[in-house]
Amino acid sequence: MKQQLKGFYLFVSSIVIALLHLPFSFAKSAVQYVTPASATPVATNFLLPAPSPLPAVIPSAYDSLQLNLSGLSQQAFDYAKKGLNSLLEKGQLMNDSIISIVDFSQPSSAKRLYILDLKNYKLLFNTLVAHGRNTGREWATYFSNQPASYKSSPGFYITGDTYQGNNGYSLKLIGIETGINDKAYDRAIVMHGAGYVSADLAYTQGYIGRSEGCPAIPEQLSRPVINTIKEGSCLFIYHPSYISRSVLLR
Repeated sequence: MKQQLKGFYLFVSSIVIALLHLPFSFAKSAVQYVTPASATPVATNFLLPAPSPLPAVIPSAYDSLQLNLSGLSQQAFDYAKKGLNSLLEKGQLMNDSIISIVDFSQPSSAKRLYILDLKNYKLLFNTLVAHGRNTGREWATYFSNQPASYKSSPGFYITGDTYQGNNGYSLKLIGIETGINDKAYDRAIVMHGAGYVSADLAYTQGYIGRSEGCPAIPEQLSRPVINTIKEGSCLFIYHPSYISRSVLLR
């Protein structure tokens, strides 16, 4: 009888133990064979298509600085750049970034001197500038390369050294266009400050004072302007009537 009870007890115990282990077996199977969606491996050999390169659009300084709003004509700017590039190719300039443009297609009451930093896309100065007394009153109309003509000379110049003269701090200018402005140095055509280059005069009489042929500028700006453009930068005095005569622009 004891043997039968012992056998029955062992049989019941084995069933209970089996039932107790059954959930753990299912749990283990779930861990082994069920992969969460977040753990789904990503195929490493799948490459996204490279984006198409955008075309490089480099705006000109004329557009970037909105020089049309300041009154500078597109034609004056384009001729200035063409002449500047020609001078750079010939190695005649020490400063390849700064260019000064005098736009004599505008009246003297307008701020028609533009000093640009082309590399950094900056308008450094925009101010009044005089023409010669015999070049015209409000508008620059008559030009000459002759001594004592008291007329302005258009074209391309290279800036030289500074000095202290009768008109204060001044900048020597070297005209490089034969028959157009190459006598400028002998004529003492320089950039200097002058009291008659005044916004007040422009407002009251419609035009500023005139020089003996020099591109005179406001006295308070003479030193900063001259120090910016001195010693080997390009100065271009533009007037439409001069273009056909320029060898440099052909």
